[in-house]
Amino acid sequence: MKTEKSFIASLLAIAFFISCDSADKTNDNSAATTPADQVATDSKIDASIDDVSNIAEDQFSMQQNITSKSSTEMKSMLPACATTTWTLTNGTFTGTIDFGTEGCTLENGNVLKGKIILSFSGNFSTSEQTITYTLDGFYHNGIKIQGSKTITRSLKSTDLLATIHPVFACTIDMTVTFEDGSIYTRTGNRTRELVEGYDTKANWQDNVYLVTGSENTSKPNGDTWSNTITTPLRYEMTCKKPFPVSGTVLKVKNGVETLVDYGNGECDNLVLATTADITITIELKK
Repeated sequence: MKTEKSFIASLLAIAFFISCDSADKTNDNSAATTPADQVATDSKIDASIDDVSNIAEDQFSMQQNITSKSSTEMKSMLPACATTTWTLTNGTFTGTIDFGTEGCTLENGNVLKGKIILSFSGNFSTSEQTITYTLDGFYHNGIKIQGSKTITRSLKSTDLLATIHPVFACTIDMTVTFEDGSIYTRTGNRTRELVEGYDTKANWQDNVYLVTGSENTSKPNGDTWSNTITTPLRYEMTCKKPFPVSGTVLKVKNGVETLVDYGNGECDNLVLATTADITITIELKK
């Protein structure tokens, strides 16, 4: 954790960024115009993508375990307020996860509403599987998420871990509408590798993911910026927080680079953002 002195200095730095940029702001108060704005916006979008990915992977594993009639008892990450309905038609599983309209809270504190509809083959003997999902009236912490996603699941060795382990390659094409009416489009690719906890299926809380990839975020007014993961983001499910515990991301907007550092492994919500040799501390919020 950062000291109180560094935190106060960080607040002053953020104020500096905002004041320097205020002359360029328009009435579109949703535009992410400062490094702090971009980090905060991306964090909320990232959290929605990661939660949906976790749920899709969780439900795939649950059906795989049931179909194989495994003696291993699995516990889903879904809260009790979520209901699931599954059908098997012509060898394809289709499932609806319904979080209701009042809000259903995950263990990491994020609140979900609406439905996630999943589809994948019932042939779990193949080394590679494609999981697709669509969102129906889906909200993540009050933010409306629309779009679809394809996750390719495979078991293999990678540069990050030589041992055979689950690897989830994700394509992203989503529209995100914040509560103030601001709209963002996110496209790109992410690869999530389950590097710890894959051999303890009964306990998803010991799962650790390393995430790589790149994405673009844009707004209807033409604002756009890119995100490239330069050091794999590490997510530890035991933290029960929707933020990485380590890793770095390079954000580029209008030629200006901001490097975001998620820390050294602590389960906190603080990141360091460096732009033009100025480093500020940002407190991420849901």
